[in-house]
Amino acid sequence: MAISIEADHIPGMLAKLFRGKAPVAVRAPQVDPDARVYAVGDVHGRADLLCALNQMIHEDAYAHQAPRNVVVYLGDYIDRGAQSREVLDTLIESPLPGFEHVHLLGNHEDSLLRFMEDTSVGPAWLAYGGGATLMSYGIRMPASERDLFRVQEELHRHLPESHLRFLRSCAYTHTEGDYFFVHAGVKPGVPLDAQVPDSLLWIRDEFLDSHADFGKIVVHGHTISDQPDVRRNRIGIDTGGFASNRLTCLVLAGEHWSFLQT
Repeated sequence: MAISIEADHIPGMLAKLFRGKAPVAVRAPQVDPDARVYAVGDVHGRADLLCALNQMIHEDAYAHQAPRNVVVYLGDYIDRGAQSREVLDTLIESPLPGFEHVHLLGNHEDSLLRFMEDTSVGPAWLAYGGGATLMSYGIRMPASERDLFRVQEELHRHLPESHLRFLRSCAYTHTEGDYFFVHAGVKPGVPLDAQVPDSLLWIRDEFLDSHADFGKIVVHGHTISDQPDVRRNRIGIDTGGFASNRLTCLVLAGEHWSFLQT
């Protein structure tokens, strides 16, 4: 079932953030008034959810005409779900018409790319879902660590060149107005333009527990929550779609925000 979640309908989020605080003159975060921006959380091998959410985004953009439509996919397209290959096919071959598309790199894509050059990455990658990606390309799981060389060689043969180009072209970050889009998060105390890939792809507690002003509102995936995790300094939209069937999209228009969700 497809649902649309408006900001006003999410208890315990922004309405509580400033309760009891002295009024101060602040400007609400916003994107360019000519833009409507969509950010999609971690897909993890669920092409069915991706197609459903893309359709919701298409319909929402049609209902709210804007001069510029942008969709930002936050990474982790592969692993865990059974349709990793189909997810990449969808992103490459069936882009949303009339949209600017931004594809960010997730730690799972980074692990696949590193495994293609270094088999020592294999055990860790397989432990957090890489086997599902191998199977989607028709590659048998390794029988032992020594068998990782066979898997690596088969991945080089079976991964389409278009998929490899796509993965290598993914960006680490993207900015729209007062929002900074990234897969995992940022290291507190480090300027946004000085962040390193390890933080952007992997960080958790140090970022999630921080009350720091990062300079922009950070929109991220990587860490699962039952519903969108809205804080003063960040918005997390990984709702564990591969298991929960809830793939989430943040919608930004001017000062307004809402969610679409499968």
